[in-house]
Amino acid sequence: MKRKFITNLLLLLFLNVLIKPFWIFGIDLTVQNMVGDESYGLYFSLLNFSMILNIFLDLGITSFNNKNIAQHRQLLKKHISNIVGLKFLLAGIYAVICIVIALIIGYKGVQLHLLFFLIFNQFLISFTFYLRSNISGLHLFRTDSFLSVLDRSLMIAICSVLLFTNITGHAFRIEWFVYAQTAAYLLTSLITFGVVLARTGKLKLHFDRRFFMVFLKKSYPYALLILLMSFYNRIDSVMLERLLANGKEQAGIYAHAFRLLDAVSMFGVLFAGLLLPIFARMIKQKEEIGSMVQFSFLLLFVPALVISISSGFYDLEIMTLLKYSHPELSASIFRLLMVSFLGIATTYIFGTLLTANGSIRQLNWMALVGMGINVGLNLILIPQMQAYGSAWASLATQLFTALSQTILAVIFLKLTVNYRLIGKLVLFIAFVFLAGTLSKQISNWVLGYFVMISVSALFAFLIRLINLKALSEIIQNK
Repeated sequence: MKRKFITNLLLLLFLNVLIKPFWIFGIDLTVQNMVGDESYGLYFSLLNFSMILNIFLDLGITSFNNKNIAQHRQLLKKHISNIVGLKFLLAGIYAVICIVIALIIGYKGVQLHLLFFLIFNQFLISFTFYLRSNISGLHLFRTDSFLSVLDRSLMIAICSVLLFTNITGHAFRIEWFVYAQTAAYLLTSLITFGVVLARTGKLKLHFDRRFFMVFLKKSYPYALLILLMSFYNRIDSVMLERLLANGKEQAGIYAHAFRLLDAVSMFGVLFAGLLLPIFARMIKQKEEIGSMVQFSFLLLFVPALVISISSGFYDLEIMTLLKYSHPELSASIFRLLMVSFLGIATTYIFGTLLTANGSIRQLNWMALVGMGINVGLNLILIPQMQAYGSAWASLATQLFTALSQTILAVIFLKLTVNYRLIGKLVLFIAFVFLAGTLSKQISNWVLGYFVMISVSALFAFLIRLINLKALSEIIQNK
């Protein structure tokens, strides 16, 4: 299992490092700089609004299906014939809920126009994720890896033409950015559906009410978990835009730092996508899971420590390099969000493990408390500190939920606490801080930044937090 995890993780990392940074810094950043913080802030808050409610598109189907197909492959054709029909039914429910809530909280005009397309985009994303859950559930990780970057690749092609040529003869508008995403998501969902059909053969869609009720009864705890986690991960920008007179601008400033958090978080998403079916199968077959948990945790958490701490040392330099309109404020928000990345990275390992174990009830209680903390802190801090207050709310929430999930995993999976490893991590953190302090003496900040990262990585190998020899043996299947 470790070899399968590592080889497919390397492919995923290669493809995502190749495509997604160009999307984030070459396309998404360029769009914000061209349309301005206010227009982009409006888009960003509407995007997060549509993402918070997109659980009604899925109701936990994708997470449950990934685990279920990994453990019962023979059910693929039977389930997909029914679930595709169910997904279309849920799309209608989701659209109605979104529009009703949007009208209640005062969205109108251009806001509703953009929201219509973002709603359709969320359906396409959700449908593609469901289709991919079948592919990864079958452990066809390489196929899934290429599909994971297809949407971004298509968006890069479309947006590059709109941004870097004068094909339209007009200045770039935020609406075009949304339309380009719609085209890319539609093509990706059609291609992914074709890949799944190649595995299942001809499908006949069924609208079996009894199947829908039985399946949703099994998946609804996953739906509640995703809804609660979506709230505390995505509500910040929506509350900024709604609570403040200059909310659109503040949401845009928050997006400056959040963009980079989103970029590094993609590595955690890749880990979770690979680990869920692997953990699920190992638990079903009653295999020893502790070593796999420690192995995957260190592979993600050690780089997360380096990224988080180095970002704190070079926050202003990075924000200035990206030519943001408010570099000092963006830097202070960025510093806090990158510390919260440590919580996010931990969640991607232990939250995935608990999901694979079926400990959904406990996760839901944890997420409910996390949502309460996040919304409560945002209500208190946003009027006083604006976007900076949202960053503090996010940090507190992510650290609380990460610690809670770690404790739950130790209890329910009966994991052994490795105090020697904890000691190594404390030593490593101290070394990274020392490396950062010394690197600031270098006059060229770019050189200092890379020196800090390089010596930190070398020290991780030196104290065997990441064992190169073990990695090599796993890849070679020794």
